Amino acid sequence: MNMKVKHQKLITITIIFLQFACLFISCQDINPSGYILELPKAPDTWVSLLGDPCWRIEWISPDNKKQIANISPHGSLEIEIPATWVNPVTAWPYWPGQNLIPGFFKPAGAIFPFDAKDGYLYLSWEAGPDAIFYWELLNANEDKNSRVPANFDWPRFRELFKTDKLKEEVREDPWLVNWRSVAEKTVSGNFDTRRLVPETVVKINIPITSGPWYGTSPFTKPLYFKEGEPSIFMIRPGINVWISGDGILRVDGKTWVFTEMRNED
Repeated sequence: MNMKVKHQKLITITIIFLQFACLFISCQDINPSGYILELPKAPDTWVSLLGDPCWRIEWISPDNKKQIANISPHGSLEIEIPATWVNPVTAWPYWPGQNLIPGFFKPAGAIFPFDAKDGYLYLSWEAGPDAIFYWELLNANEDKNSRVPANFDWPRFRELFKTDKLKEEVREDPWLVNWRSVAEKTVSGNFDTRRLVPETVVKINIPITSGPWYGTSPFTKPLYFKEGEPSIFMIRPGINVWISGDGILRVDGKTWVFTEMRNED
């Protein structure tokens, strides 16, 4: 009789285990790791001068490897991402017909799962700095494994840009911050809002048409120069790009090159 009872208990435990296993599998099916990307609208000034952009997409696959894909204008993409931890997606706009490669213009972005809903991942220009900061934290943390960006308090970080804890110019354009430097200091120490300040720039006078000139950040205000007055540009490290109805200005340090827009017709 005891053996029979034990056998029945074993069968019952097995059934319960199988039920939980089926429930787990069904949950996995209900919450797939595939998401369709919903890209933001490019600023009207970029589109009017350059046309609709292509997009370079960067994300982390479920096997924890960085993936890259390109989308043509008005194209779409569904990606597989790890649904078990916080991770970034970036979308770099670029215009191959104008020789404006990915990296010149600031990206849109998303942080999963905060920007995901109903099988879609919604990218925005506001989340572009978030995603880049995540990638920079990941790169800075590569040999240390002390500050995992997935554990960073992203909701609280985003709230900073809605408060007066940051300078107004940073709230208006987060791309003024050197996110690589902030990430490196965060990994080696702690996150400090006092580091979220505009990066030091060098002023350079470039004899160019009056404008308006538009920058590579979707938040940057256009530059206007009066006739006969110096055309002062704020130069950051690396290649700086401005566009106007007359053409494209590229500046690297004290070296600058102006090229006319290509006619793609």
